[in-house]
Amino acid sequence: MKDGMFHGKGTLYFPSGSKYEGTWDKGICVEGKYTFSDGLEYKDNKWHYCDGYDRRFYTEICNGLKPAGISQLTNLDPPRNIPPGCYDCGDGFYNPNTRVVVDYRHRFLRNADDDEHEWIVKTCRKGWDECVGFKPKK
Repeated sequence: MKDGMFHGKGTLYFPSGSKYEGTWDKGICVEGKYTFSDGLEYKDNKWHYCDGYDRRFYTEICNGLKPAGISQLTNLDPPRNIPPGCYDCGDGFYNPNTRVVVDYRHRFLRNADDDEHEWIVKTCRKGWDECVGFKPKK
């Protein structure tokens, strides 16, 4: 810390078990990396994790696939039960009607802005099934 701001190398630890290791200059992060609680490291460029062509979860990449007929629906196995009409957004459940994210114990976390709403609806696991069809290669 310098003048009440992050300065130098440090690590931020999050309640989910994930962390951000970075270097700050007078409160501005100049470089760093985010690591999810399961050890998966986020990449800014060429992020191909669960991208539609290789849909394995990190635990499947590390530990192998389950036998035929036993599907793994999320990185967490068994998956959480999502409330009807909601999405699992990684740190809790999102209700698109109220635009509220609650933690997995159903305690308020935050109101989602337009960008987060769009991202969750586009990418996160739903509390219902629907046919998505085949995704052709580009």
